[in-house]
Amino acid sequence: MTALAAVGCCALAAVVLVPGAASSRQGPTLRIAAPTETTYLSGPARLVAVIEPPSRSGDVRQVTFFADGKQVCTITRPPFECEWDAGDRVSEHQVRIVAELISGERLVETVRTQGLEYAEAVDVDVVQVTVVVSDGDRFVRGLQQGDFKVYDNDRPQTITSFADERLPLELVAAVDVSSSMTEALPSVKLAAKHFLAGLKPVDQVTVLAFNDNIVTLARRATDQNARVRAIDRMAPWGGTALYDVTIKALDLLGRQTGRRSIVLFTDGDDQSSYATLEAAIARTEGSDATIYAIGQGRAVKSSGLQDLLRRLASISGGRAFFTTDELKLEKVFEEILEDLRSQYVISYPVPGNQRDGAWHRIRVEVAGGKYRVRTRQGYRFARN
Repeated sequence: MTALAAVGCCALAAVVLVPGAASSRQGPTLRIAAPTETTYLSGPARLVAVIEPPSRSGDVRQVTFFADGKQVCTITRPPFECEWDAGDRVSEHQVRIVAELISGERLVETVRTQGLEYAEAVDVDVVQVTVVVSDGDRFVRGLQQGDFKVYDNDRPQTITSFADERLPLELVAAVDVSSSMTEALPSVKLAAKHFLAGLKPVDQVTVLAFNDNIVTLARRATDQNARVRAIDRMAPWGGTALYDVTIKALDLLGRQTGRRSIVLFTDGDDQSSYATLEAAIARTEGSDATIYAIGQGRAVKSSGLQDLLRRLASISGGRAFFTTDELKLEKVFEEILEDLRSQYVISYPVPGNQRDGAWHRIRVEVAGGKYRVRTRQGYRFARN
């Protein structure tokens, strides 16, 4: 993978009227609200067309969406929105939208999204590392690939891909709805909704509720209303399957290119998992997702449960927080949002291109200052 590529100097955007059509000043206009020319697309994406002014939407017979030259859908009434799968990899896409008016006129707008260049063949394993840099008081942004050095078992590696927080985020929010969370759940639900509202419109969120079972309430949603409805449906009952949901969340995120994180809201007192703690740790070691654990209920007072959540978070390069104070909980989510907005993602080939099953220590250094660097401790891939 090569460095993050700036694709083009500007988006292709034009409104076209067929010959003989009335002046665009007298009729409605078409605008692509999503995606934009600064968007990095991967996975399920929402294509959104807006007719301006909205009062002129009745002038539209139909709106047709095209992506990369292929028709995706046709919508005959507002909202003019369409779901499209952009694929697993972050690459450049062209989105074209055509609005046909009752008068016979056509409005056309086109946007080209951002992409990443890939140099390696798809069968070459890479190690992806998410890095957060601070100077002790503030997060450090604006660093470039040349500012970083990465070591695998103390051996310097060649960075083949570099990106910053503009790379799309895929996040799994897993909320403990066991009986032991009954008292804490109302404040957790409120804070979780505020947290999710702080994400970017292009960020994709899967919402899981877990107790004895794991229920997917929203899958890779970019719609904030869908996320809120998912949180509102949660009610406490049953036991806690923390290890199972950790493995489930990591499996949902996979290992494709991109920024991936998990936010766990739990008291950490596992009572119901089929998987063991060792299995959850092993899966975390093999993943490049970052885990943020928010301890609630029993975890706020139990050092043992706190140690468990800190362990999961630190292996992945994330953080663990513990509080029952609603104001402090809001501050916790602000800190996590700032953390997510300050991430760098660097990649390098697996040394020797082998999956040896051994533990590989990762160390990342940043030149030019006395910085604090937080990243995953290492990784362990399954043997070939």
